[in-house]
Amino acid sequence: MKSIISFLIFGIVILLILGACNETPLTVNDEGANPFYPTSKPCTRWWWFATEIKKHDVKYQLDWVKENNFGGVEIAWVYPLYRYKKMYERKYNRFYPKDTTAQKWLSPEWSEIVNYTKSYADSLGLVCDFTFGSAWPVAGSNIDKEHTTKVYGDTSFRQTLTFAWTWPDTQLVINHLDRQAFEKFAEPVTNALKDAINIGSKSALFTDSWEIKLNDKYKIWTDGFDKTFKEEFGYDIIPYMEEGIDSFPDVRYDYMLHLDEYVTEGFYKPYAEKCQELGAWSRVQCLAAPTDVMTTYSLVDIPETEAMLNNPNYSRVVSSSACLASKPMVSSETFTCMYGFPSTYLREEQTADLKMVADAMFAQGVNHHFYHGMPYNPIGSDSIEFFATTYFGPGGSLTPELPAFNSYMEKVSENLLKGKTYSDVAVYVPFEDAVMKGALPEEKRRVWVWGEYELRYIFPPKETEGYHPLWINRHFLEQANVHNGKLKVGDASFSNLYIDVKYMDIRALRHVLKFAKNGLTVCLKSNPAQPGKAKSDEYLKMLKELSSLEKVSNEFDKLVAHPPLVDGENLPEYWCRVEQDGTHLLFLAQPLSKDLKYPIYSGQSFMDQSQFMDLSIHVNGKTIQQKFEFKPYQSLMLKISPTGELDYVDINFVPKDPVIRPREEQRMHF
Repeated sequence: MKSIISFLIFGIVILLILGACNETPLTVNDEGANPFYPTSKPCTRWWWFATEIKKHDVKYQLDWVKENNFGGVEIAWVYPLYRYKKMYERKYNRFYPKDTTAQKWLSPEWSEIVNYTKSYADSLGLVCDFTFGSAWPVAGSNIDKEHTTKVYGDTSFRQTLTFAWTWPDTQLVINHLDRQAFEKFAEPVTNALKDAINIGSKSALFTDSWEIKLNDKYKIWTDGFDKTFKEEFGYDIIPYMEEGIDSFPDVRYDYMLHLDEYVTEGFYKPYAEKCQELGAWSRVQCLAAPTDVMTTYSLVDIPETEAMLNNPNYSRVVSSSACLASKPMVSSETFTCMYGFPSTYLREEQTADLKMVADAMFAQGVNHHFYHGMPYNPIGSDSIEFFATTYFGPGGSLTPELPAFNSYMEKVSENLLKGKTYSDVAVYVPFEDAVMKGALPEEKRRVWVWGEYELRYIFPPKETEGYHPLWINRHFLEQANVHNGKLKVGDASFSNLYIDVKYMDIRALRHVLKFAKNGLTVCLKSNPAQPGKAKSDEYLKMLKELSSLEKVSNEFDKLVAHPPLVDGENLPEYWCRVEQDGTHLLFLAQPLSKDLKYPIYSGQSFMDQSQFMDLSIHVNGKTIQQKFEFKPYQSLMLKISPTGELDYVDINFVPKDPVIRPREEQRMHF
């Protein structure tokens, strides 16, 4: 009898252990496992308009998300629909009356429906992330004059957020240079969200790209900025602010360096700390922040990029930072206004065009996607939409192909999460050049696009293309070291540092000289100048010494001691990951994904025949020479073993042929 009881107790214990194991969320375990989410399937931003959000509608739409092979949602709280009633009436013949039943912003009723949503999503195995606050940029109903955005010379300036959940009550945008302003904003939001964050699997809190006024008219400021500036740089900035700082590039450089410190300490660091405190991941777009964004992206758990309102090439800045900071995931807010802003061909989007854009993003290092986006729609309705987006939801043009397309996205993402990013040549990012240049040319500006410092239009040098170039900045040079002639930082190991800039900070130059003296090969195309108002006699001496070293030259092809990873004429855009055993996973993007620029035209992805490329791939001392066929709409995923054996990973997905619409119908608003 005792033996039977003992056996039963033993069985119960085993069942309890197994049950506990089954409830454990997926974390960083096996190489290649998604380090943050239980799936590599794409997610979608889910627009919650300030209407009454009902449980049965939430359940219905999350069931639809699951059925259509999504991995989850990110809830974004935005304006009531009647906010833009005139536009909806004029353009779409839709009428949205004032809704008095909406849950009050951050109220217990609001938290209750958010908690239910997180719980139900978790029961389906779906990710459920949250935008940290309503809409963007970061603003709050509790922000007062003391804690709102400040600009130099205009004490009456206020930046308001008029498309928040609380409209017509406006929220004030916070002073991103003031940690206390962030803490004041965060307190009521975290109180309302904390229970949902702690339900089930771990969530991320998201903040969008920088959309604070910063241009030749508005210069961000905060109390005490002039005092700390003088302490750091030794001169008074006020006369230059009065005369117009953009007329003094060296002073503007010093101003931007100081602004970087304020924004980093006042917003991005406390943001990441708050997420950690709440038990959430920080998922952040630093795009356009007045900082050296490669450094800023390294502060958060999941650095996020964006396209198509932004061209895909920018994403290499984000993925380079992720590699150098050992961040395994690079997410993307994908498909924003592909055909033009706002709402060009809304609900007429074509899957082949989406695939072309997604492949361009994969080839820049993105390995997880959040689609932009899906509107909240009650059961029986599909008429609600967000006007500046691609439409994902019931009744859209994409719906028939979504499950298969999402499966494709999952396969590629899963493979590009394996191992670590391949690294060979580090290219010094032209951040100093950009700050010294100031404003972008008029034809490259948009509503929230102003400065060269945003790095939206930079490309690695053509001669480095086959060497899988990654960007590097001063911050990561300061973190790096040289061992056996290799520059090592984070997950990266570089055989060559490539410098082709007009300006370089003296602190970066000191590290470059040190590394070159320790045996690092440096391609120095020309001697840069020192930015900033204060000049050092040491600068020219260091440049002279650097140029005299044996492994320093302006001829890149004479410096590289090995062939490129990929060689051939007119290379496709590509990305490579390397597993622990030396297996290389090489994604070669379809030819039409190369050099995409916003906006694309509808049907731009159309292909009616294969394209062929003669490529040589050099891996682990082995060379694979082959004519690769790119069938219509197809990219390739190659798996190359440590011994040089090549296999194709099955990522086949053939969308319907797109309809080509005339270019003149595109709304190319800048």
